[in-house]
Amino acid sequence: MIYRNAQKLGLTGFALVAIAAAGETGIKREGPFWVEVEHGSASMSRGTRLEISSVGGVTVKVTPGNQVMFTLTKRVRAGSQAEARRLLNGLHARTGIKLNFMTLTILGSSGMADLEVRAPSTFHEVVVRTRGGPVAASGFDGTVRAETGAGRVNLDRISGSVNARTAGGDILLGQIAGSVHCTSGGGPIQAGVIGGEAFFETRGGDITVQEVKGPVRCSTAGGGIRIVQAGNVVIADTAGGPIDVGYAKGMVTAKNSGGPIQVGGASGAQCESAGGGIRLQNITGSLKASTAVGSIIAHFQSQPASDSFLSTEAGDITLWIPSNLKMTIRAQNVTYGGKKRIVTDFPAILVKAVGPNAVAEGELNGGGPLVRIAASGGTIYIRREAK
Repeated sequence: MIYRNAQKLGLTGFALVAIAAAGETGIKREGPFWVEVEHGSASMSRGTRLEISSVGGVTVKVTPGNQVMFTLTKRVRAGSQAEARRLLNGLHARTGIKLNFMTLTILGSSGMADLEVRAPSTFHEVVVRTRGGPVAASGFDGTVRAETGAGRVNLDRISGSVNARTAGGDILLGQIAGSVHCTSGGGPIQAGVIGGEAFFETRGGDITVQEVKGPVRCSTAGGGIRIVQAGNVVIADTAGGPIDVGYAKGMVTAKNSGGPIQVGGASGAQCESAGGGIRLQNITGSLKASTAVGSIIAHFQSQPASDSFLSTEAGDITLWIPSNLKMTIRAQNVTYGGKKRIVTDFPAILVKAVGPNAVAEGELNGGGPLVRIAASGGTIYIRREAK
């Protein structure tokens, strides 16, 4: 049996054991690669931080007991077994304990190294950094930070907060109890249920979120954004792709440089598109929506407390208003066609022609917050919403 002695770097709550191979180590050939597997473990009685640094893929799972165990699979290309041995020896693991945290570092650059770590779930913080390769972690009670130079990040069942970063790859999140901060240099982001606030950013790819219980901020340089449910405000922007928010308990602010925007329900909406339609439903606050090209369909759900504004430079605007709401309407359509370019279900809103254009104004139920509507290239419809 081959033993690799590890040096004790600190005493706080840890008892380090020798790093030992679990049986005879040996080199074997697998296709074009020479492969060697190295095992190790370290016992601990108490610790707050586990820091892992590697050169390839890393998987971190929880295990009962008080040991941190690892399996390092090394692969190299070589013309002979002797050359393979020399290269494989250049890839090795080093463990250390300093104050209240443990480190596991994979050193070398002569080949590929995949690392699997099993550790107690009770670490307050788990940090994983790798130069390139996928990172996966699940089941930990504390904070998890994961960073890779290239590859997927997959995190699930984390009781603390999460910080995930990849220079090029997708990010997958399952159930995260705390807050989330995720950035990708180029790849999609998918998230399940997030218990705190969330920030998602990618330079290219879709962002899909099932539920965030706090505020959520999404930004992509090229892709769609889909948020099923948010427990607070939503801020979303994309350079190109649809934005779709199912329901938000707070205000939805959305900006799209080239695509449609849809909000299924929110306490207010501020939406802007450079090229796409806007559809707003079940809005309980004020509405602000503008698009350079496309139609707008908006539904007031309850009495707004402040003014609203709807504008399109090329398309129709359809506004649905419950008959019991108090508001003041002012609409202008610069499309040629006169009065027929504004259609209303409310007798209190008077429509008249001003030259080739149409204007309308009126107070509903004695008047209230101002709703301004401006359109060109289409028709304005002011409809009565059936209760």
